[in-house]
Amino acid sequence: MLNTDKPHRRLNPLTGEWVQVSPHRTQRPWQGASSAPAVERPPAYDPNCYLCPGNERAGGVRNPAYTDTYVFTNDFSALLADTQPGSVREQGLLVAENERGICKVICFSPRHDLTIPLMQQHEVSAVLDTWCGQFRELGSSSFIRHVQIFENRGQMMGASNPHPHCQIWANETVPVLPAKKQLYQSEYYYTHARPLLLDYLQLELERRERIVYENEHFVVLVPYWAVWPFETMILPRAHRTCITDLNTEERESLADAMRSLTIAYDNLFETAFPYSMGIHQAPTDGAGHPEWQLQLIYLPPLLRSATVPKYMVGYELMAMPQRDITAESAAERLREQTLEHYSLAEETP
Repeated sequence: MLNTDKPHRRLNPLTGEWVQVSPHRTQRPWQGASSAPAVERPPAYDPNCYLCPGNERAGGVRNPAYTDTYVFTNDFSALLADTQPGSVREQGLLVAENERGICKVICFSPRHDLTIPLMQQHEVSAVLDTWCGQFRELGSSSFIRHVQIFENRGQMMGASNPHPHCQIWANETVPVLPAKKQLYQSEYYYTHARPLLLDYLQLELERRERIVYENEHFVVLVPYWAVWPFETMILPRAHRTCITDLNTEERESLADAMRSLTIAYDNLFETAFPYSMGIHQAPTDGAGHPEWQLQLIYLPPLLRSATVPKYMVGYELMAMPQRDITAESAAERLREQTLEHYSLAEETP
């Protein structure tokens, strides 16, 4: 019988990787900061922000006076569509190949101060609609095989601009982590004839130890194998391989789940909670991928307070991931916060 109060490790069946869990470490003395710093809400419009409507971006490009979501090709794209083929392979030791791709930026709103938890549900739904349109458009390109939608929120997560936005990197090949998930989901599907994450979700719904929030079509939970202190995953109840599989009602439910989760995050330490969010979904190679299940992953770094992150150093960098609180205790704390009202939301016109 596993004693989860003692050191143990947990397997991530999506990647085949283990995480070390050491819950007793939360009892160690802490003399660092533990209270939230004062948070000043940004203005609705910032004349110096290169993402606000009408403002100038790199190279003299000026944003239109947009009133909804706004999409443009990244001015400093990490991937370029006109990259020519080329490779090097020397004895299997020096290996490299050119990679084509497309990078986009999506502003959630013309408002400089409207993050997902402060937006109304129909505004979050508009962001989802834009994601679906971009996924469909980029995925139909002749050379794009994977579309990665992600959001970095907060300076702690490397966000270069506080204006709420996300990015899309569309690759010619499937990147390392999605490719690993492809492998393990495929192995499970062709053994059990069901998607791995659908069976996993059924287990979570039966046990109810790590559920944070749920509605008609989606469930928010802390994965059993979570690495980051308050890591979460949003999963559809039905088999959906990508966001374009979602109907209108399901998109509304996903918008509600995203908003509820991010409100819980902000409530937890009474701060604009930093995180990296990413959507993992089926490759856009034109093949059927019944093994895939749509998944939104949130990776926030905060551990004890708004000023104390979890540092991935030492053992984590050299050996394996390690966490100090169990997934069950993290889910309980987040679950409590979803029941609270986020007063700042009422301040938004």
